[in-house]
Amino acid sequence: MIILKRPGKEYEAKAADFKQEFIDNGEKTINGSELLDQMESYDEWIKSVTDNISPETVNPSWVVTDTYFAFDENDHIVGIIDLRHELNDFLKDFGNCGYSVRPSERRKGYATEMLRLILERARHLGMDKLQLSVERTNEASVKTITKNFGKYERSFTFEGEEADVYIIYLDEIKNRS
Repeated sequence: MIILKRPGKEYEAKAADFKQEFIDNGEKTINGSELLDQMESYDEWIKSVTDNISPETVNPSWVVTDTYFAFDENDHIVGIIDLRHELNDFLKDFGNCGYSVRPSERRKGYATEMLRLILERARHLGMDKLQLSVERTNEASVKTITKNFGKYERSFTFEGEEADVYIIYLDEIKNRS
């Protein structure tokens, strides 16, 4: 069982440990983290994430986005996920949602549960679908999306890598979850 919680100052040490695990594993990108992987200052990141929650304060180059840490029953950050309320030109291929599970916690079903929980939040916001993209070689993420009723929509190439776009229609899964 996991719980989604908005990032806060009280999670700074846990977030640093989470980020460091990706670095130690040779991974430079933490998908769905609103650039946690690139920010030097946790306080700066918290301000950015908090500002991006509201249309009045969202960074002009972003879209309104909700970002959550996923905590397990031991209050350990196992993942991070974001929900972009709309798509701009940059996001038209990438979609409404990104997520990552820390390397030591993969293959335990956390990503599938995180996505299921974010679908509930999207439905609560009145969204009717979520678009997600995934590199074709990322079999684990493809399984996460299809387990949450994602349907293949189209393909595109980004930085020389083939990726697929999936759509999850929220009204179709309302009675399945």
